[in-house]
Amino acid sequence: MIDDAPKAKWYYSDGFDAYQWLWYHLGRYEVSLGKSETYSVEGDNSELRHYLARLARSSRCFSRCPYALECAVRLFVYCFNSRQLYKQRYPNYPANVMDFVSPLH
Repeated sequence: MIDDAPKAKWYYSDGFDAYQWLWYHLGRYEVSLGKSETYSVEGDNSELRHYLARLARSSRCFSRCPYALECAVRLFVYCFNSRQLYKQRYPNYPANVMDFVSPLH
């Protein structure tokens, strides 16, 4: 899934030593001086860990099958994006991610 994702021109990190030895798909790697380049990624990672137990730190729930993980992430992204669009249209109404999961028939 990661290898098929679009490649970025810039990659920022917190300066962990191992990151300088990774290959960045012809992009450029820099250590972020602040949080301005990394806060949105960390926020997205936090949302994924919050809603998907298999991605939570120190979790015993994990996906042995990469396809199952991909399906879970795709479902979450669809529901999360649907909720964000709903919240833009109706800011005064509550919206939970679970409200956007279609019931199975």
